[in-house]
Amino acid sequence: MKAIIIAAGLGSRLASLTEDLPKCLIDVGGKRIVDHQLAAFRTNGITDISMVRGYKAERITIPDIQYYFNDNYKVNNILASLMYAEPAMNDAFIASYSDIIFEPSVVQKLLTTTADISIVVDTAWQGAYNGRTEHPLIEAEKVIFDEHGNVREIGKHITLSDAPHGEFIGMLLCTQTGAAIFKKRYHQAKTAHTGKPFVQAKTFDKAYLTDFIQYLTHEGIKTHCVPIEGGWCEIDTPQDIQRATTMIGRSDA
Repeated sequence: MKAIIIAAGLGSRLASLTEDLPKCLIDVGGKRIVDHQLAAFRTNGITDISMVRGYKAERITIPDIQYYFNDNYKVNNILASLMYAEPAMNDAFIASYSDIIFEPSVVQKLLTTTADISIVVDTAWQGAYNGRTEHPLIEAEKVIFDEHGNVREIGKHITLSDAPHGEFIGMLLCTQTGAAIFKKRYHQAKTAHTGKPFVQAKTFDKAYLTDFIQYLTHEGIKTHCVPIEGGWCEIDTPQDIQRATTMIGRSDA
């Protein structure tokens, strides 16, 4: 199992904190965000780790990491950024957003899946938005899954009236077979949709990972949801840093 951390974005909501640093290098609870992630992966025996760099790429100099460079990070989005690391997808892999902190147990549970493509979904998600005024609930990447636990609908466009089952935390796993499916379908979609609208994105290059998961669902490719209840935090605003610091304090207690 490999891990790929998507760390090319600007992190503009964190204002002065990311003027000279990629978001993944911000200190949260005494360690950089990326160090929390690396610890969680390595605790679960995952040591083959790659990162996709972009904004302030020269600042990310962690030993024993394979790097890929998204030279179009200013104009593309998460899905395109992930695919810069396509050479690392020749076997089973976990892909993760770079702005989330998660306990090792989250990775441990994801590794129990037998589905070819799986995502982590927090079914206790709404409580995390209490008092989270700088990042409203409407921006959550919400998920509706079927009776078998497979994605039916995913994305920020889902409303509370749609009764979503949880929030996608930004972590995906593909088995070796799943990786082959993921890459094949990506290139098919790229050929068909480059320069055109794609699911909820204005253009294919601007697509989120959730847009591609929804596309797979439309194409009859199942994405299985691995449910958790908390144990992670997204770092998108200064307010989130305080939330995550509190979570880390509870975990260390």
